[in-house]
Amino acid sequence: MTDQSSSRKGPAGLIGDVLTHVATLVRKEFDLARTEMSENLNRAAVAVGLLVGALIVALVALNVLAGALVAGVTRLGLEPGWSALLVGVIFAAVAGGMVAKGVRDLKLVSLAPTRTAKNVRRDAEAVKETL
Repeated sequence: MTDQSSSRKGPAGLIGDVLTHVATLVRKEFDLARTEMSENLNRAAVAVGLLVGALIVALVALNVLAGALVAGVTRLGLEPGWSALLVGVIFAAVAGGMVAKGVRDLKLVSLAPTRTAKNVRRDAEAVKETL
């Protein structure tokens, strides 16, 4: 079965239909790109938050480690110093994990709208085949 409305249209009507469909397709791809970029920027914001949190934890770790060093040097009994040193090392490990995750999440490749690019390539191929 053929579409009777398209068989009654002339070439100008068919070209108008194609242009309308292409314009709709382009508009939808822009909407998808905007949505995908928004999602990627939200992930980047979380990653930046992790990096800021890591900086704060690292500052606390440095403070604790400095306290551990002072306590260790002044009290050669070492028990209070070693306790502070242990806490400082734990904070430093937490900060290191947060930095690693934040840096991994901030890679620029992950910010590109990959689904949109794939869809645009697919749509371009479909338009080429149609024409």
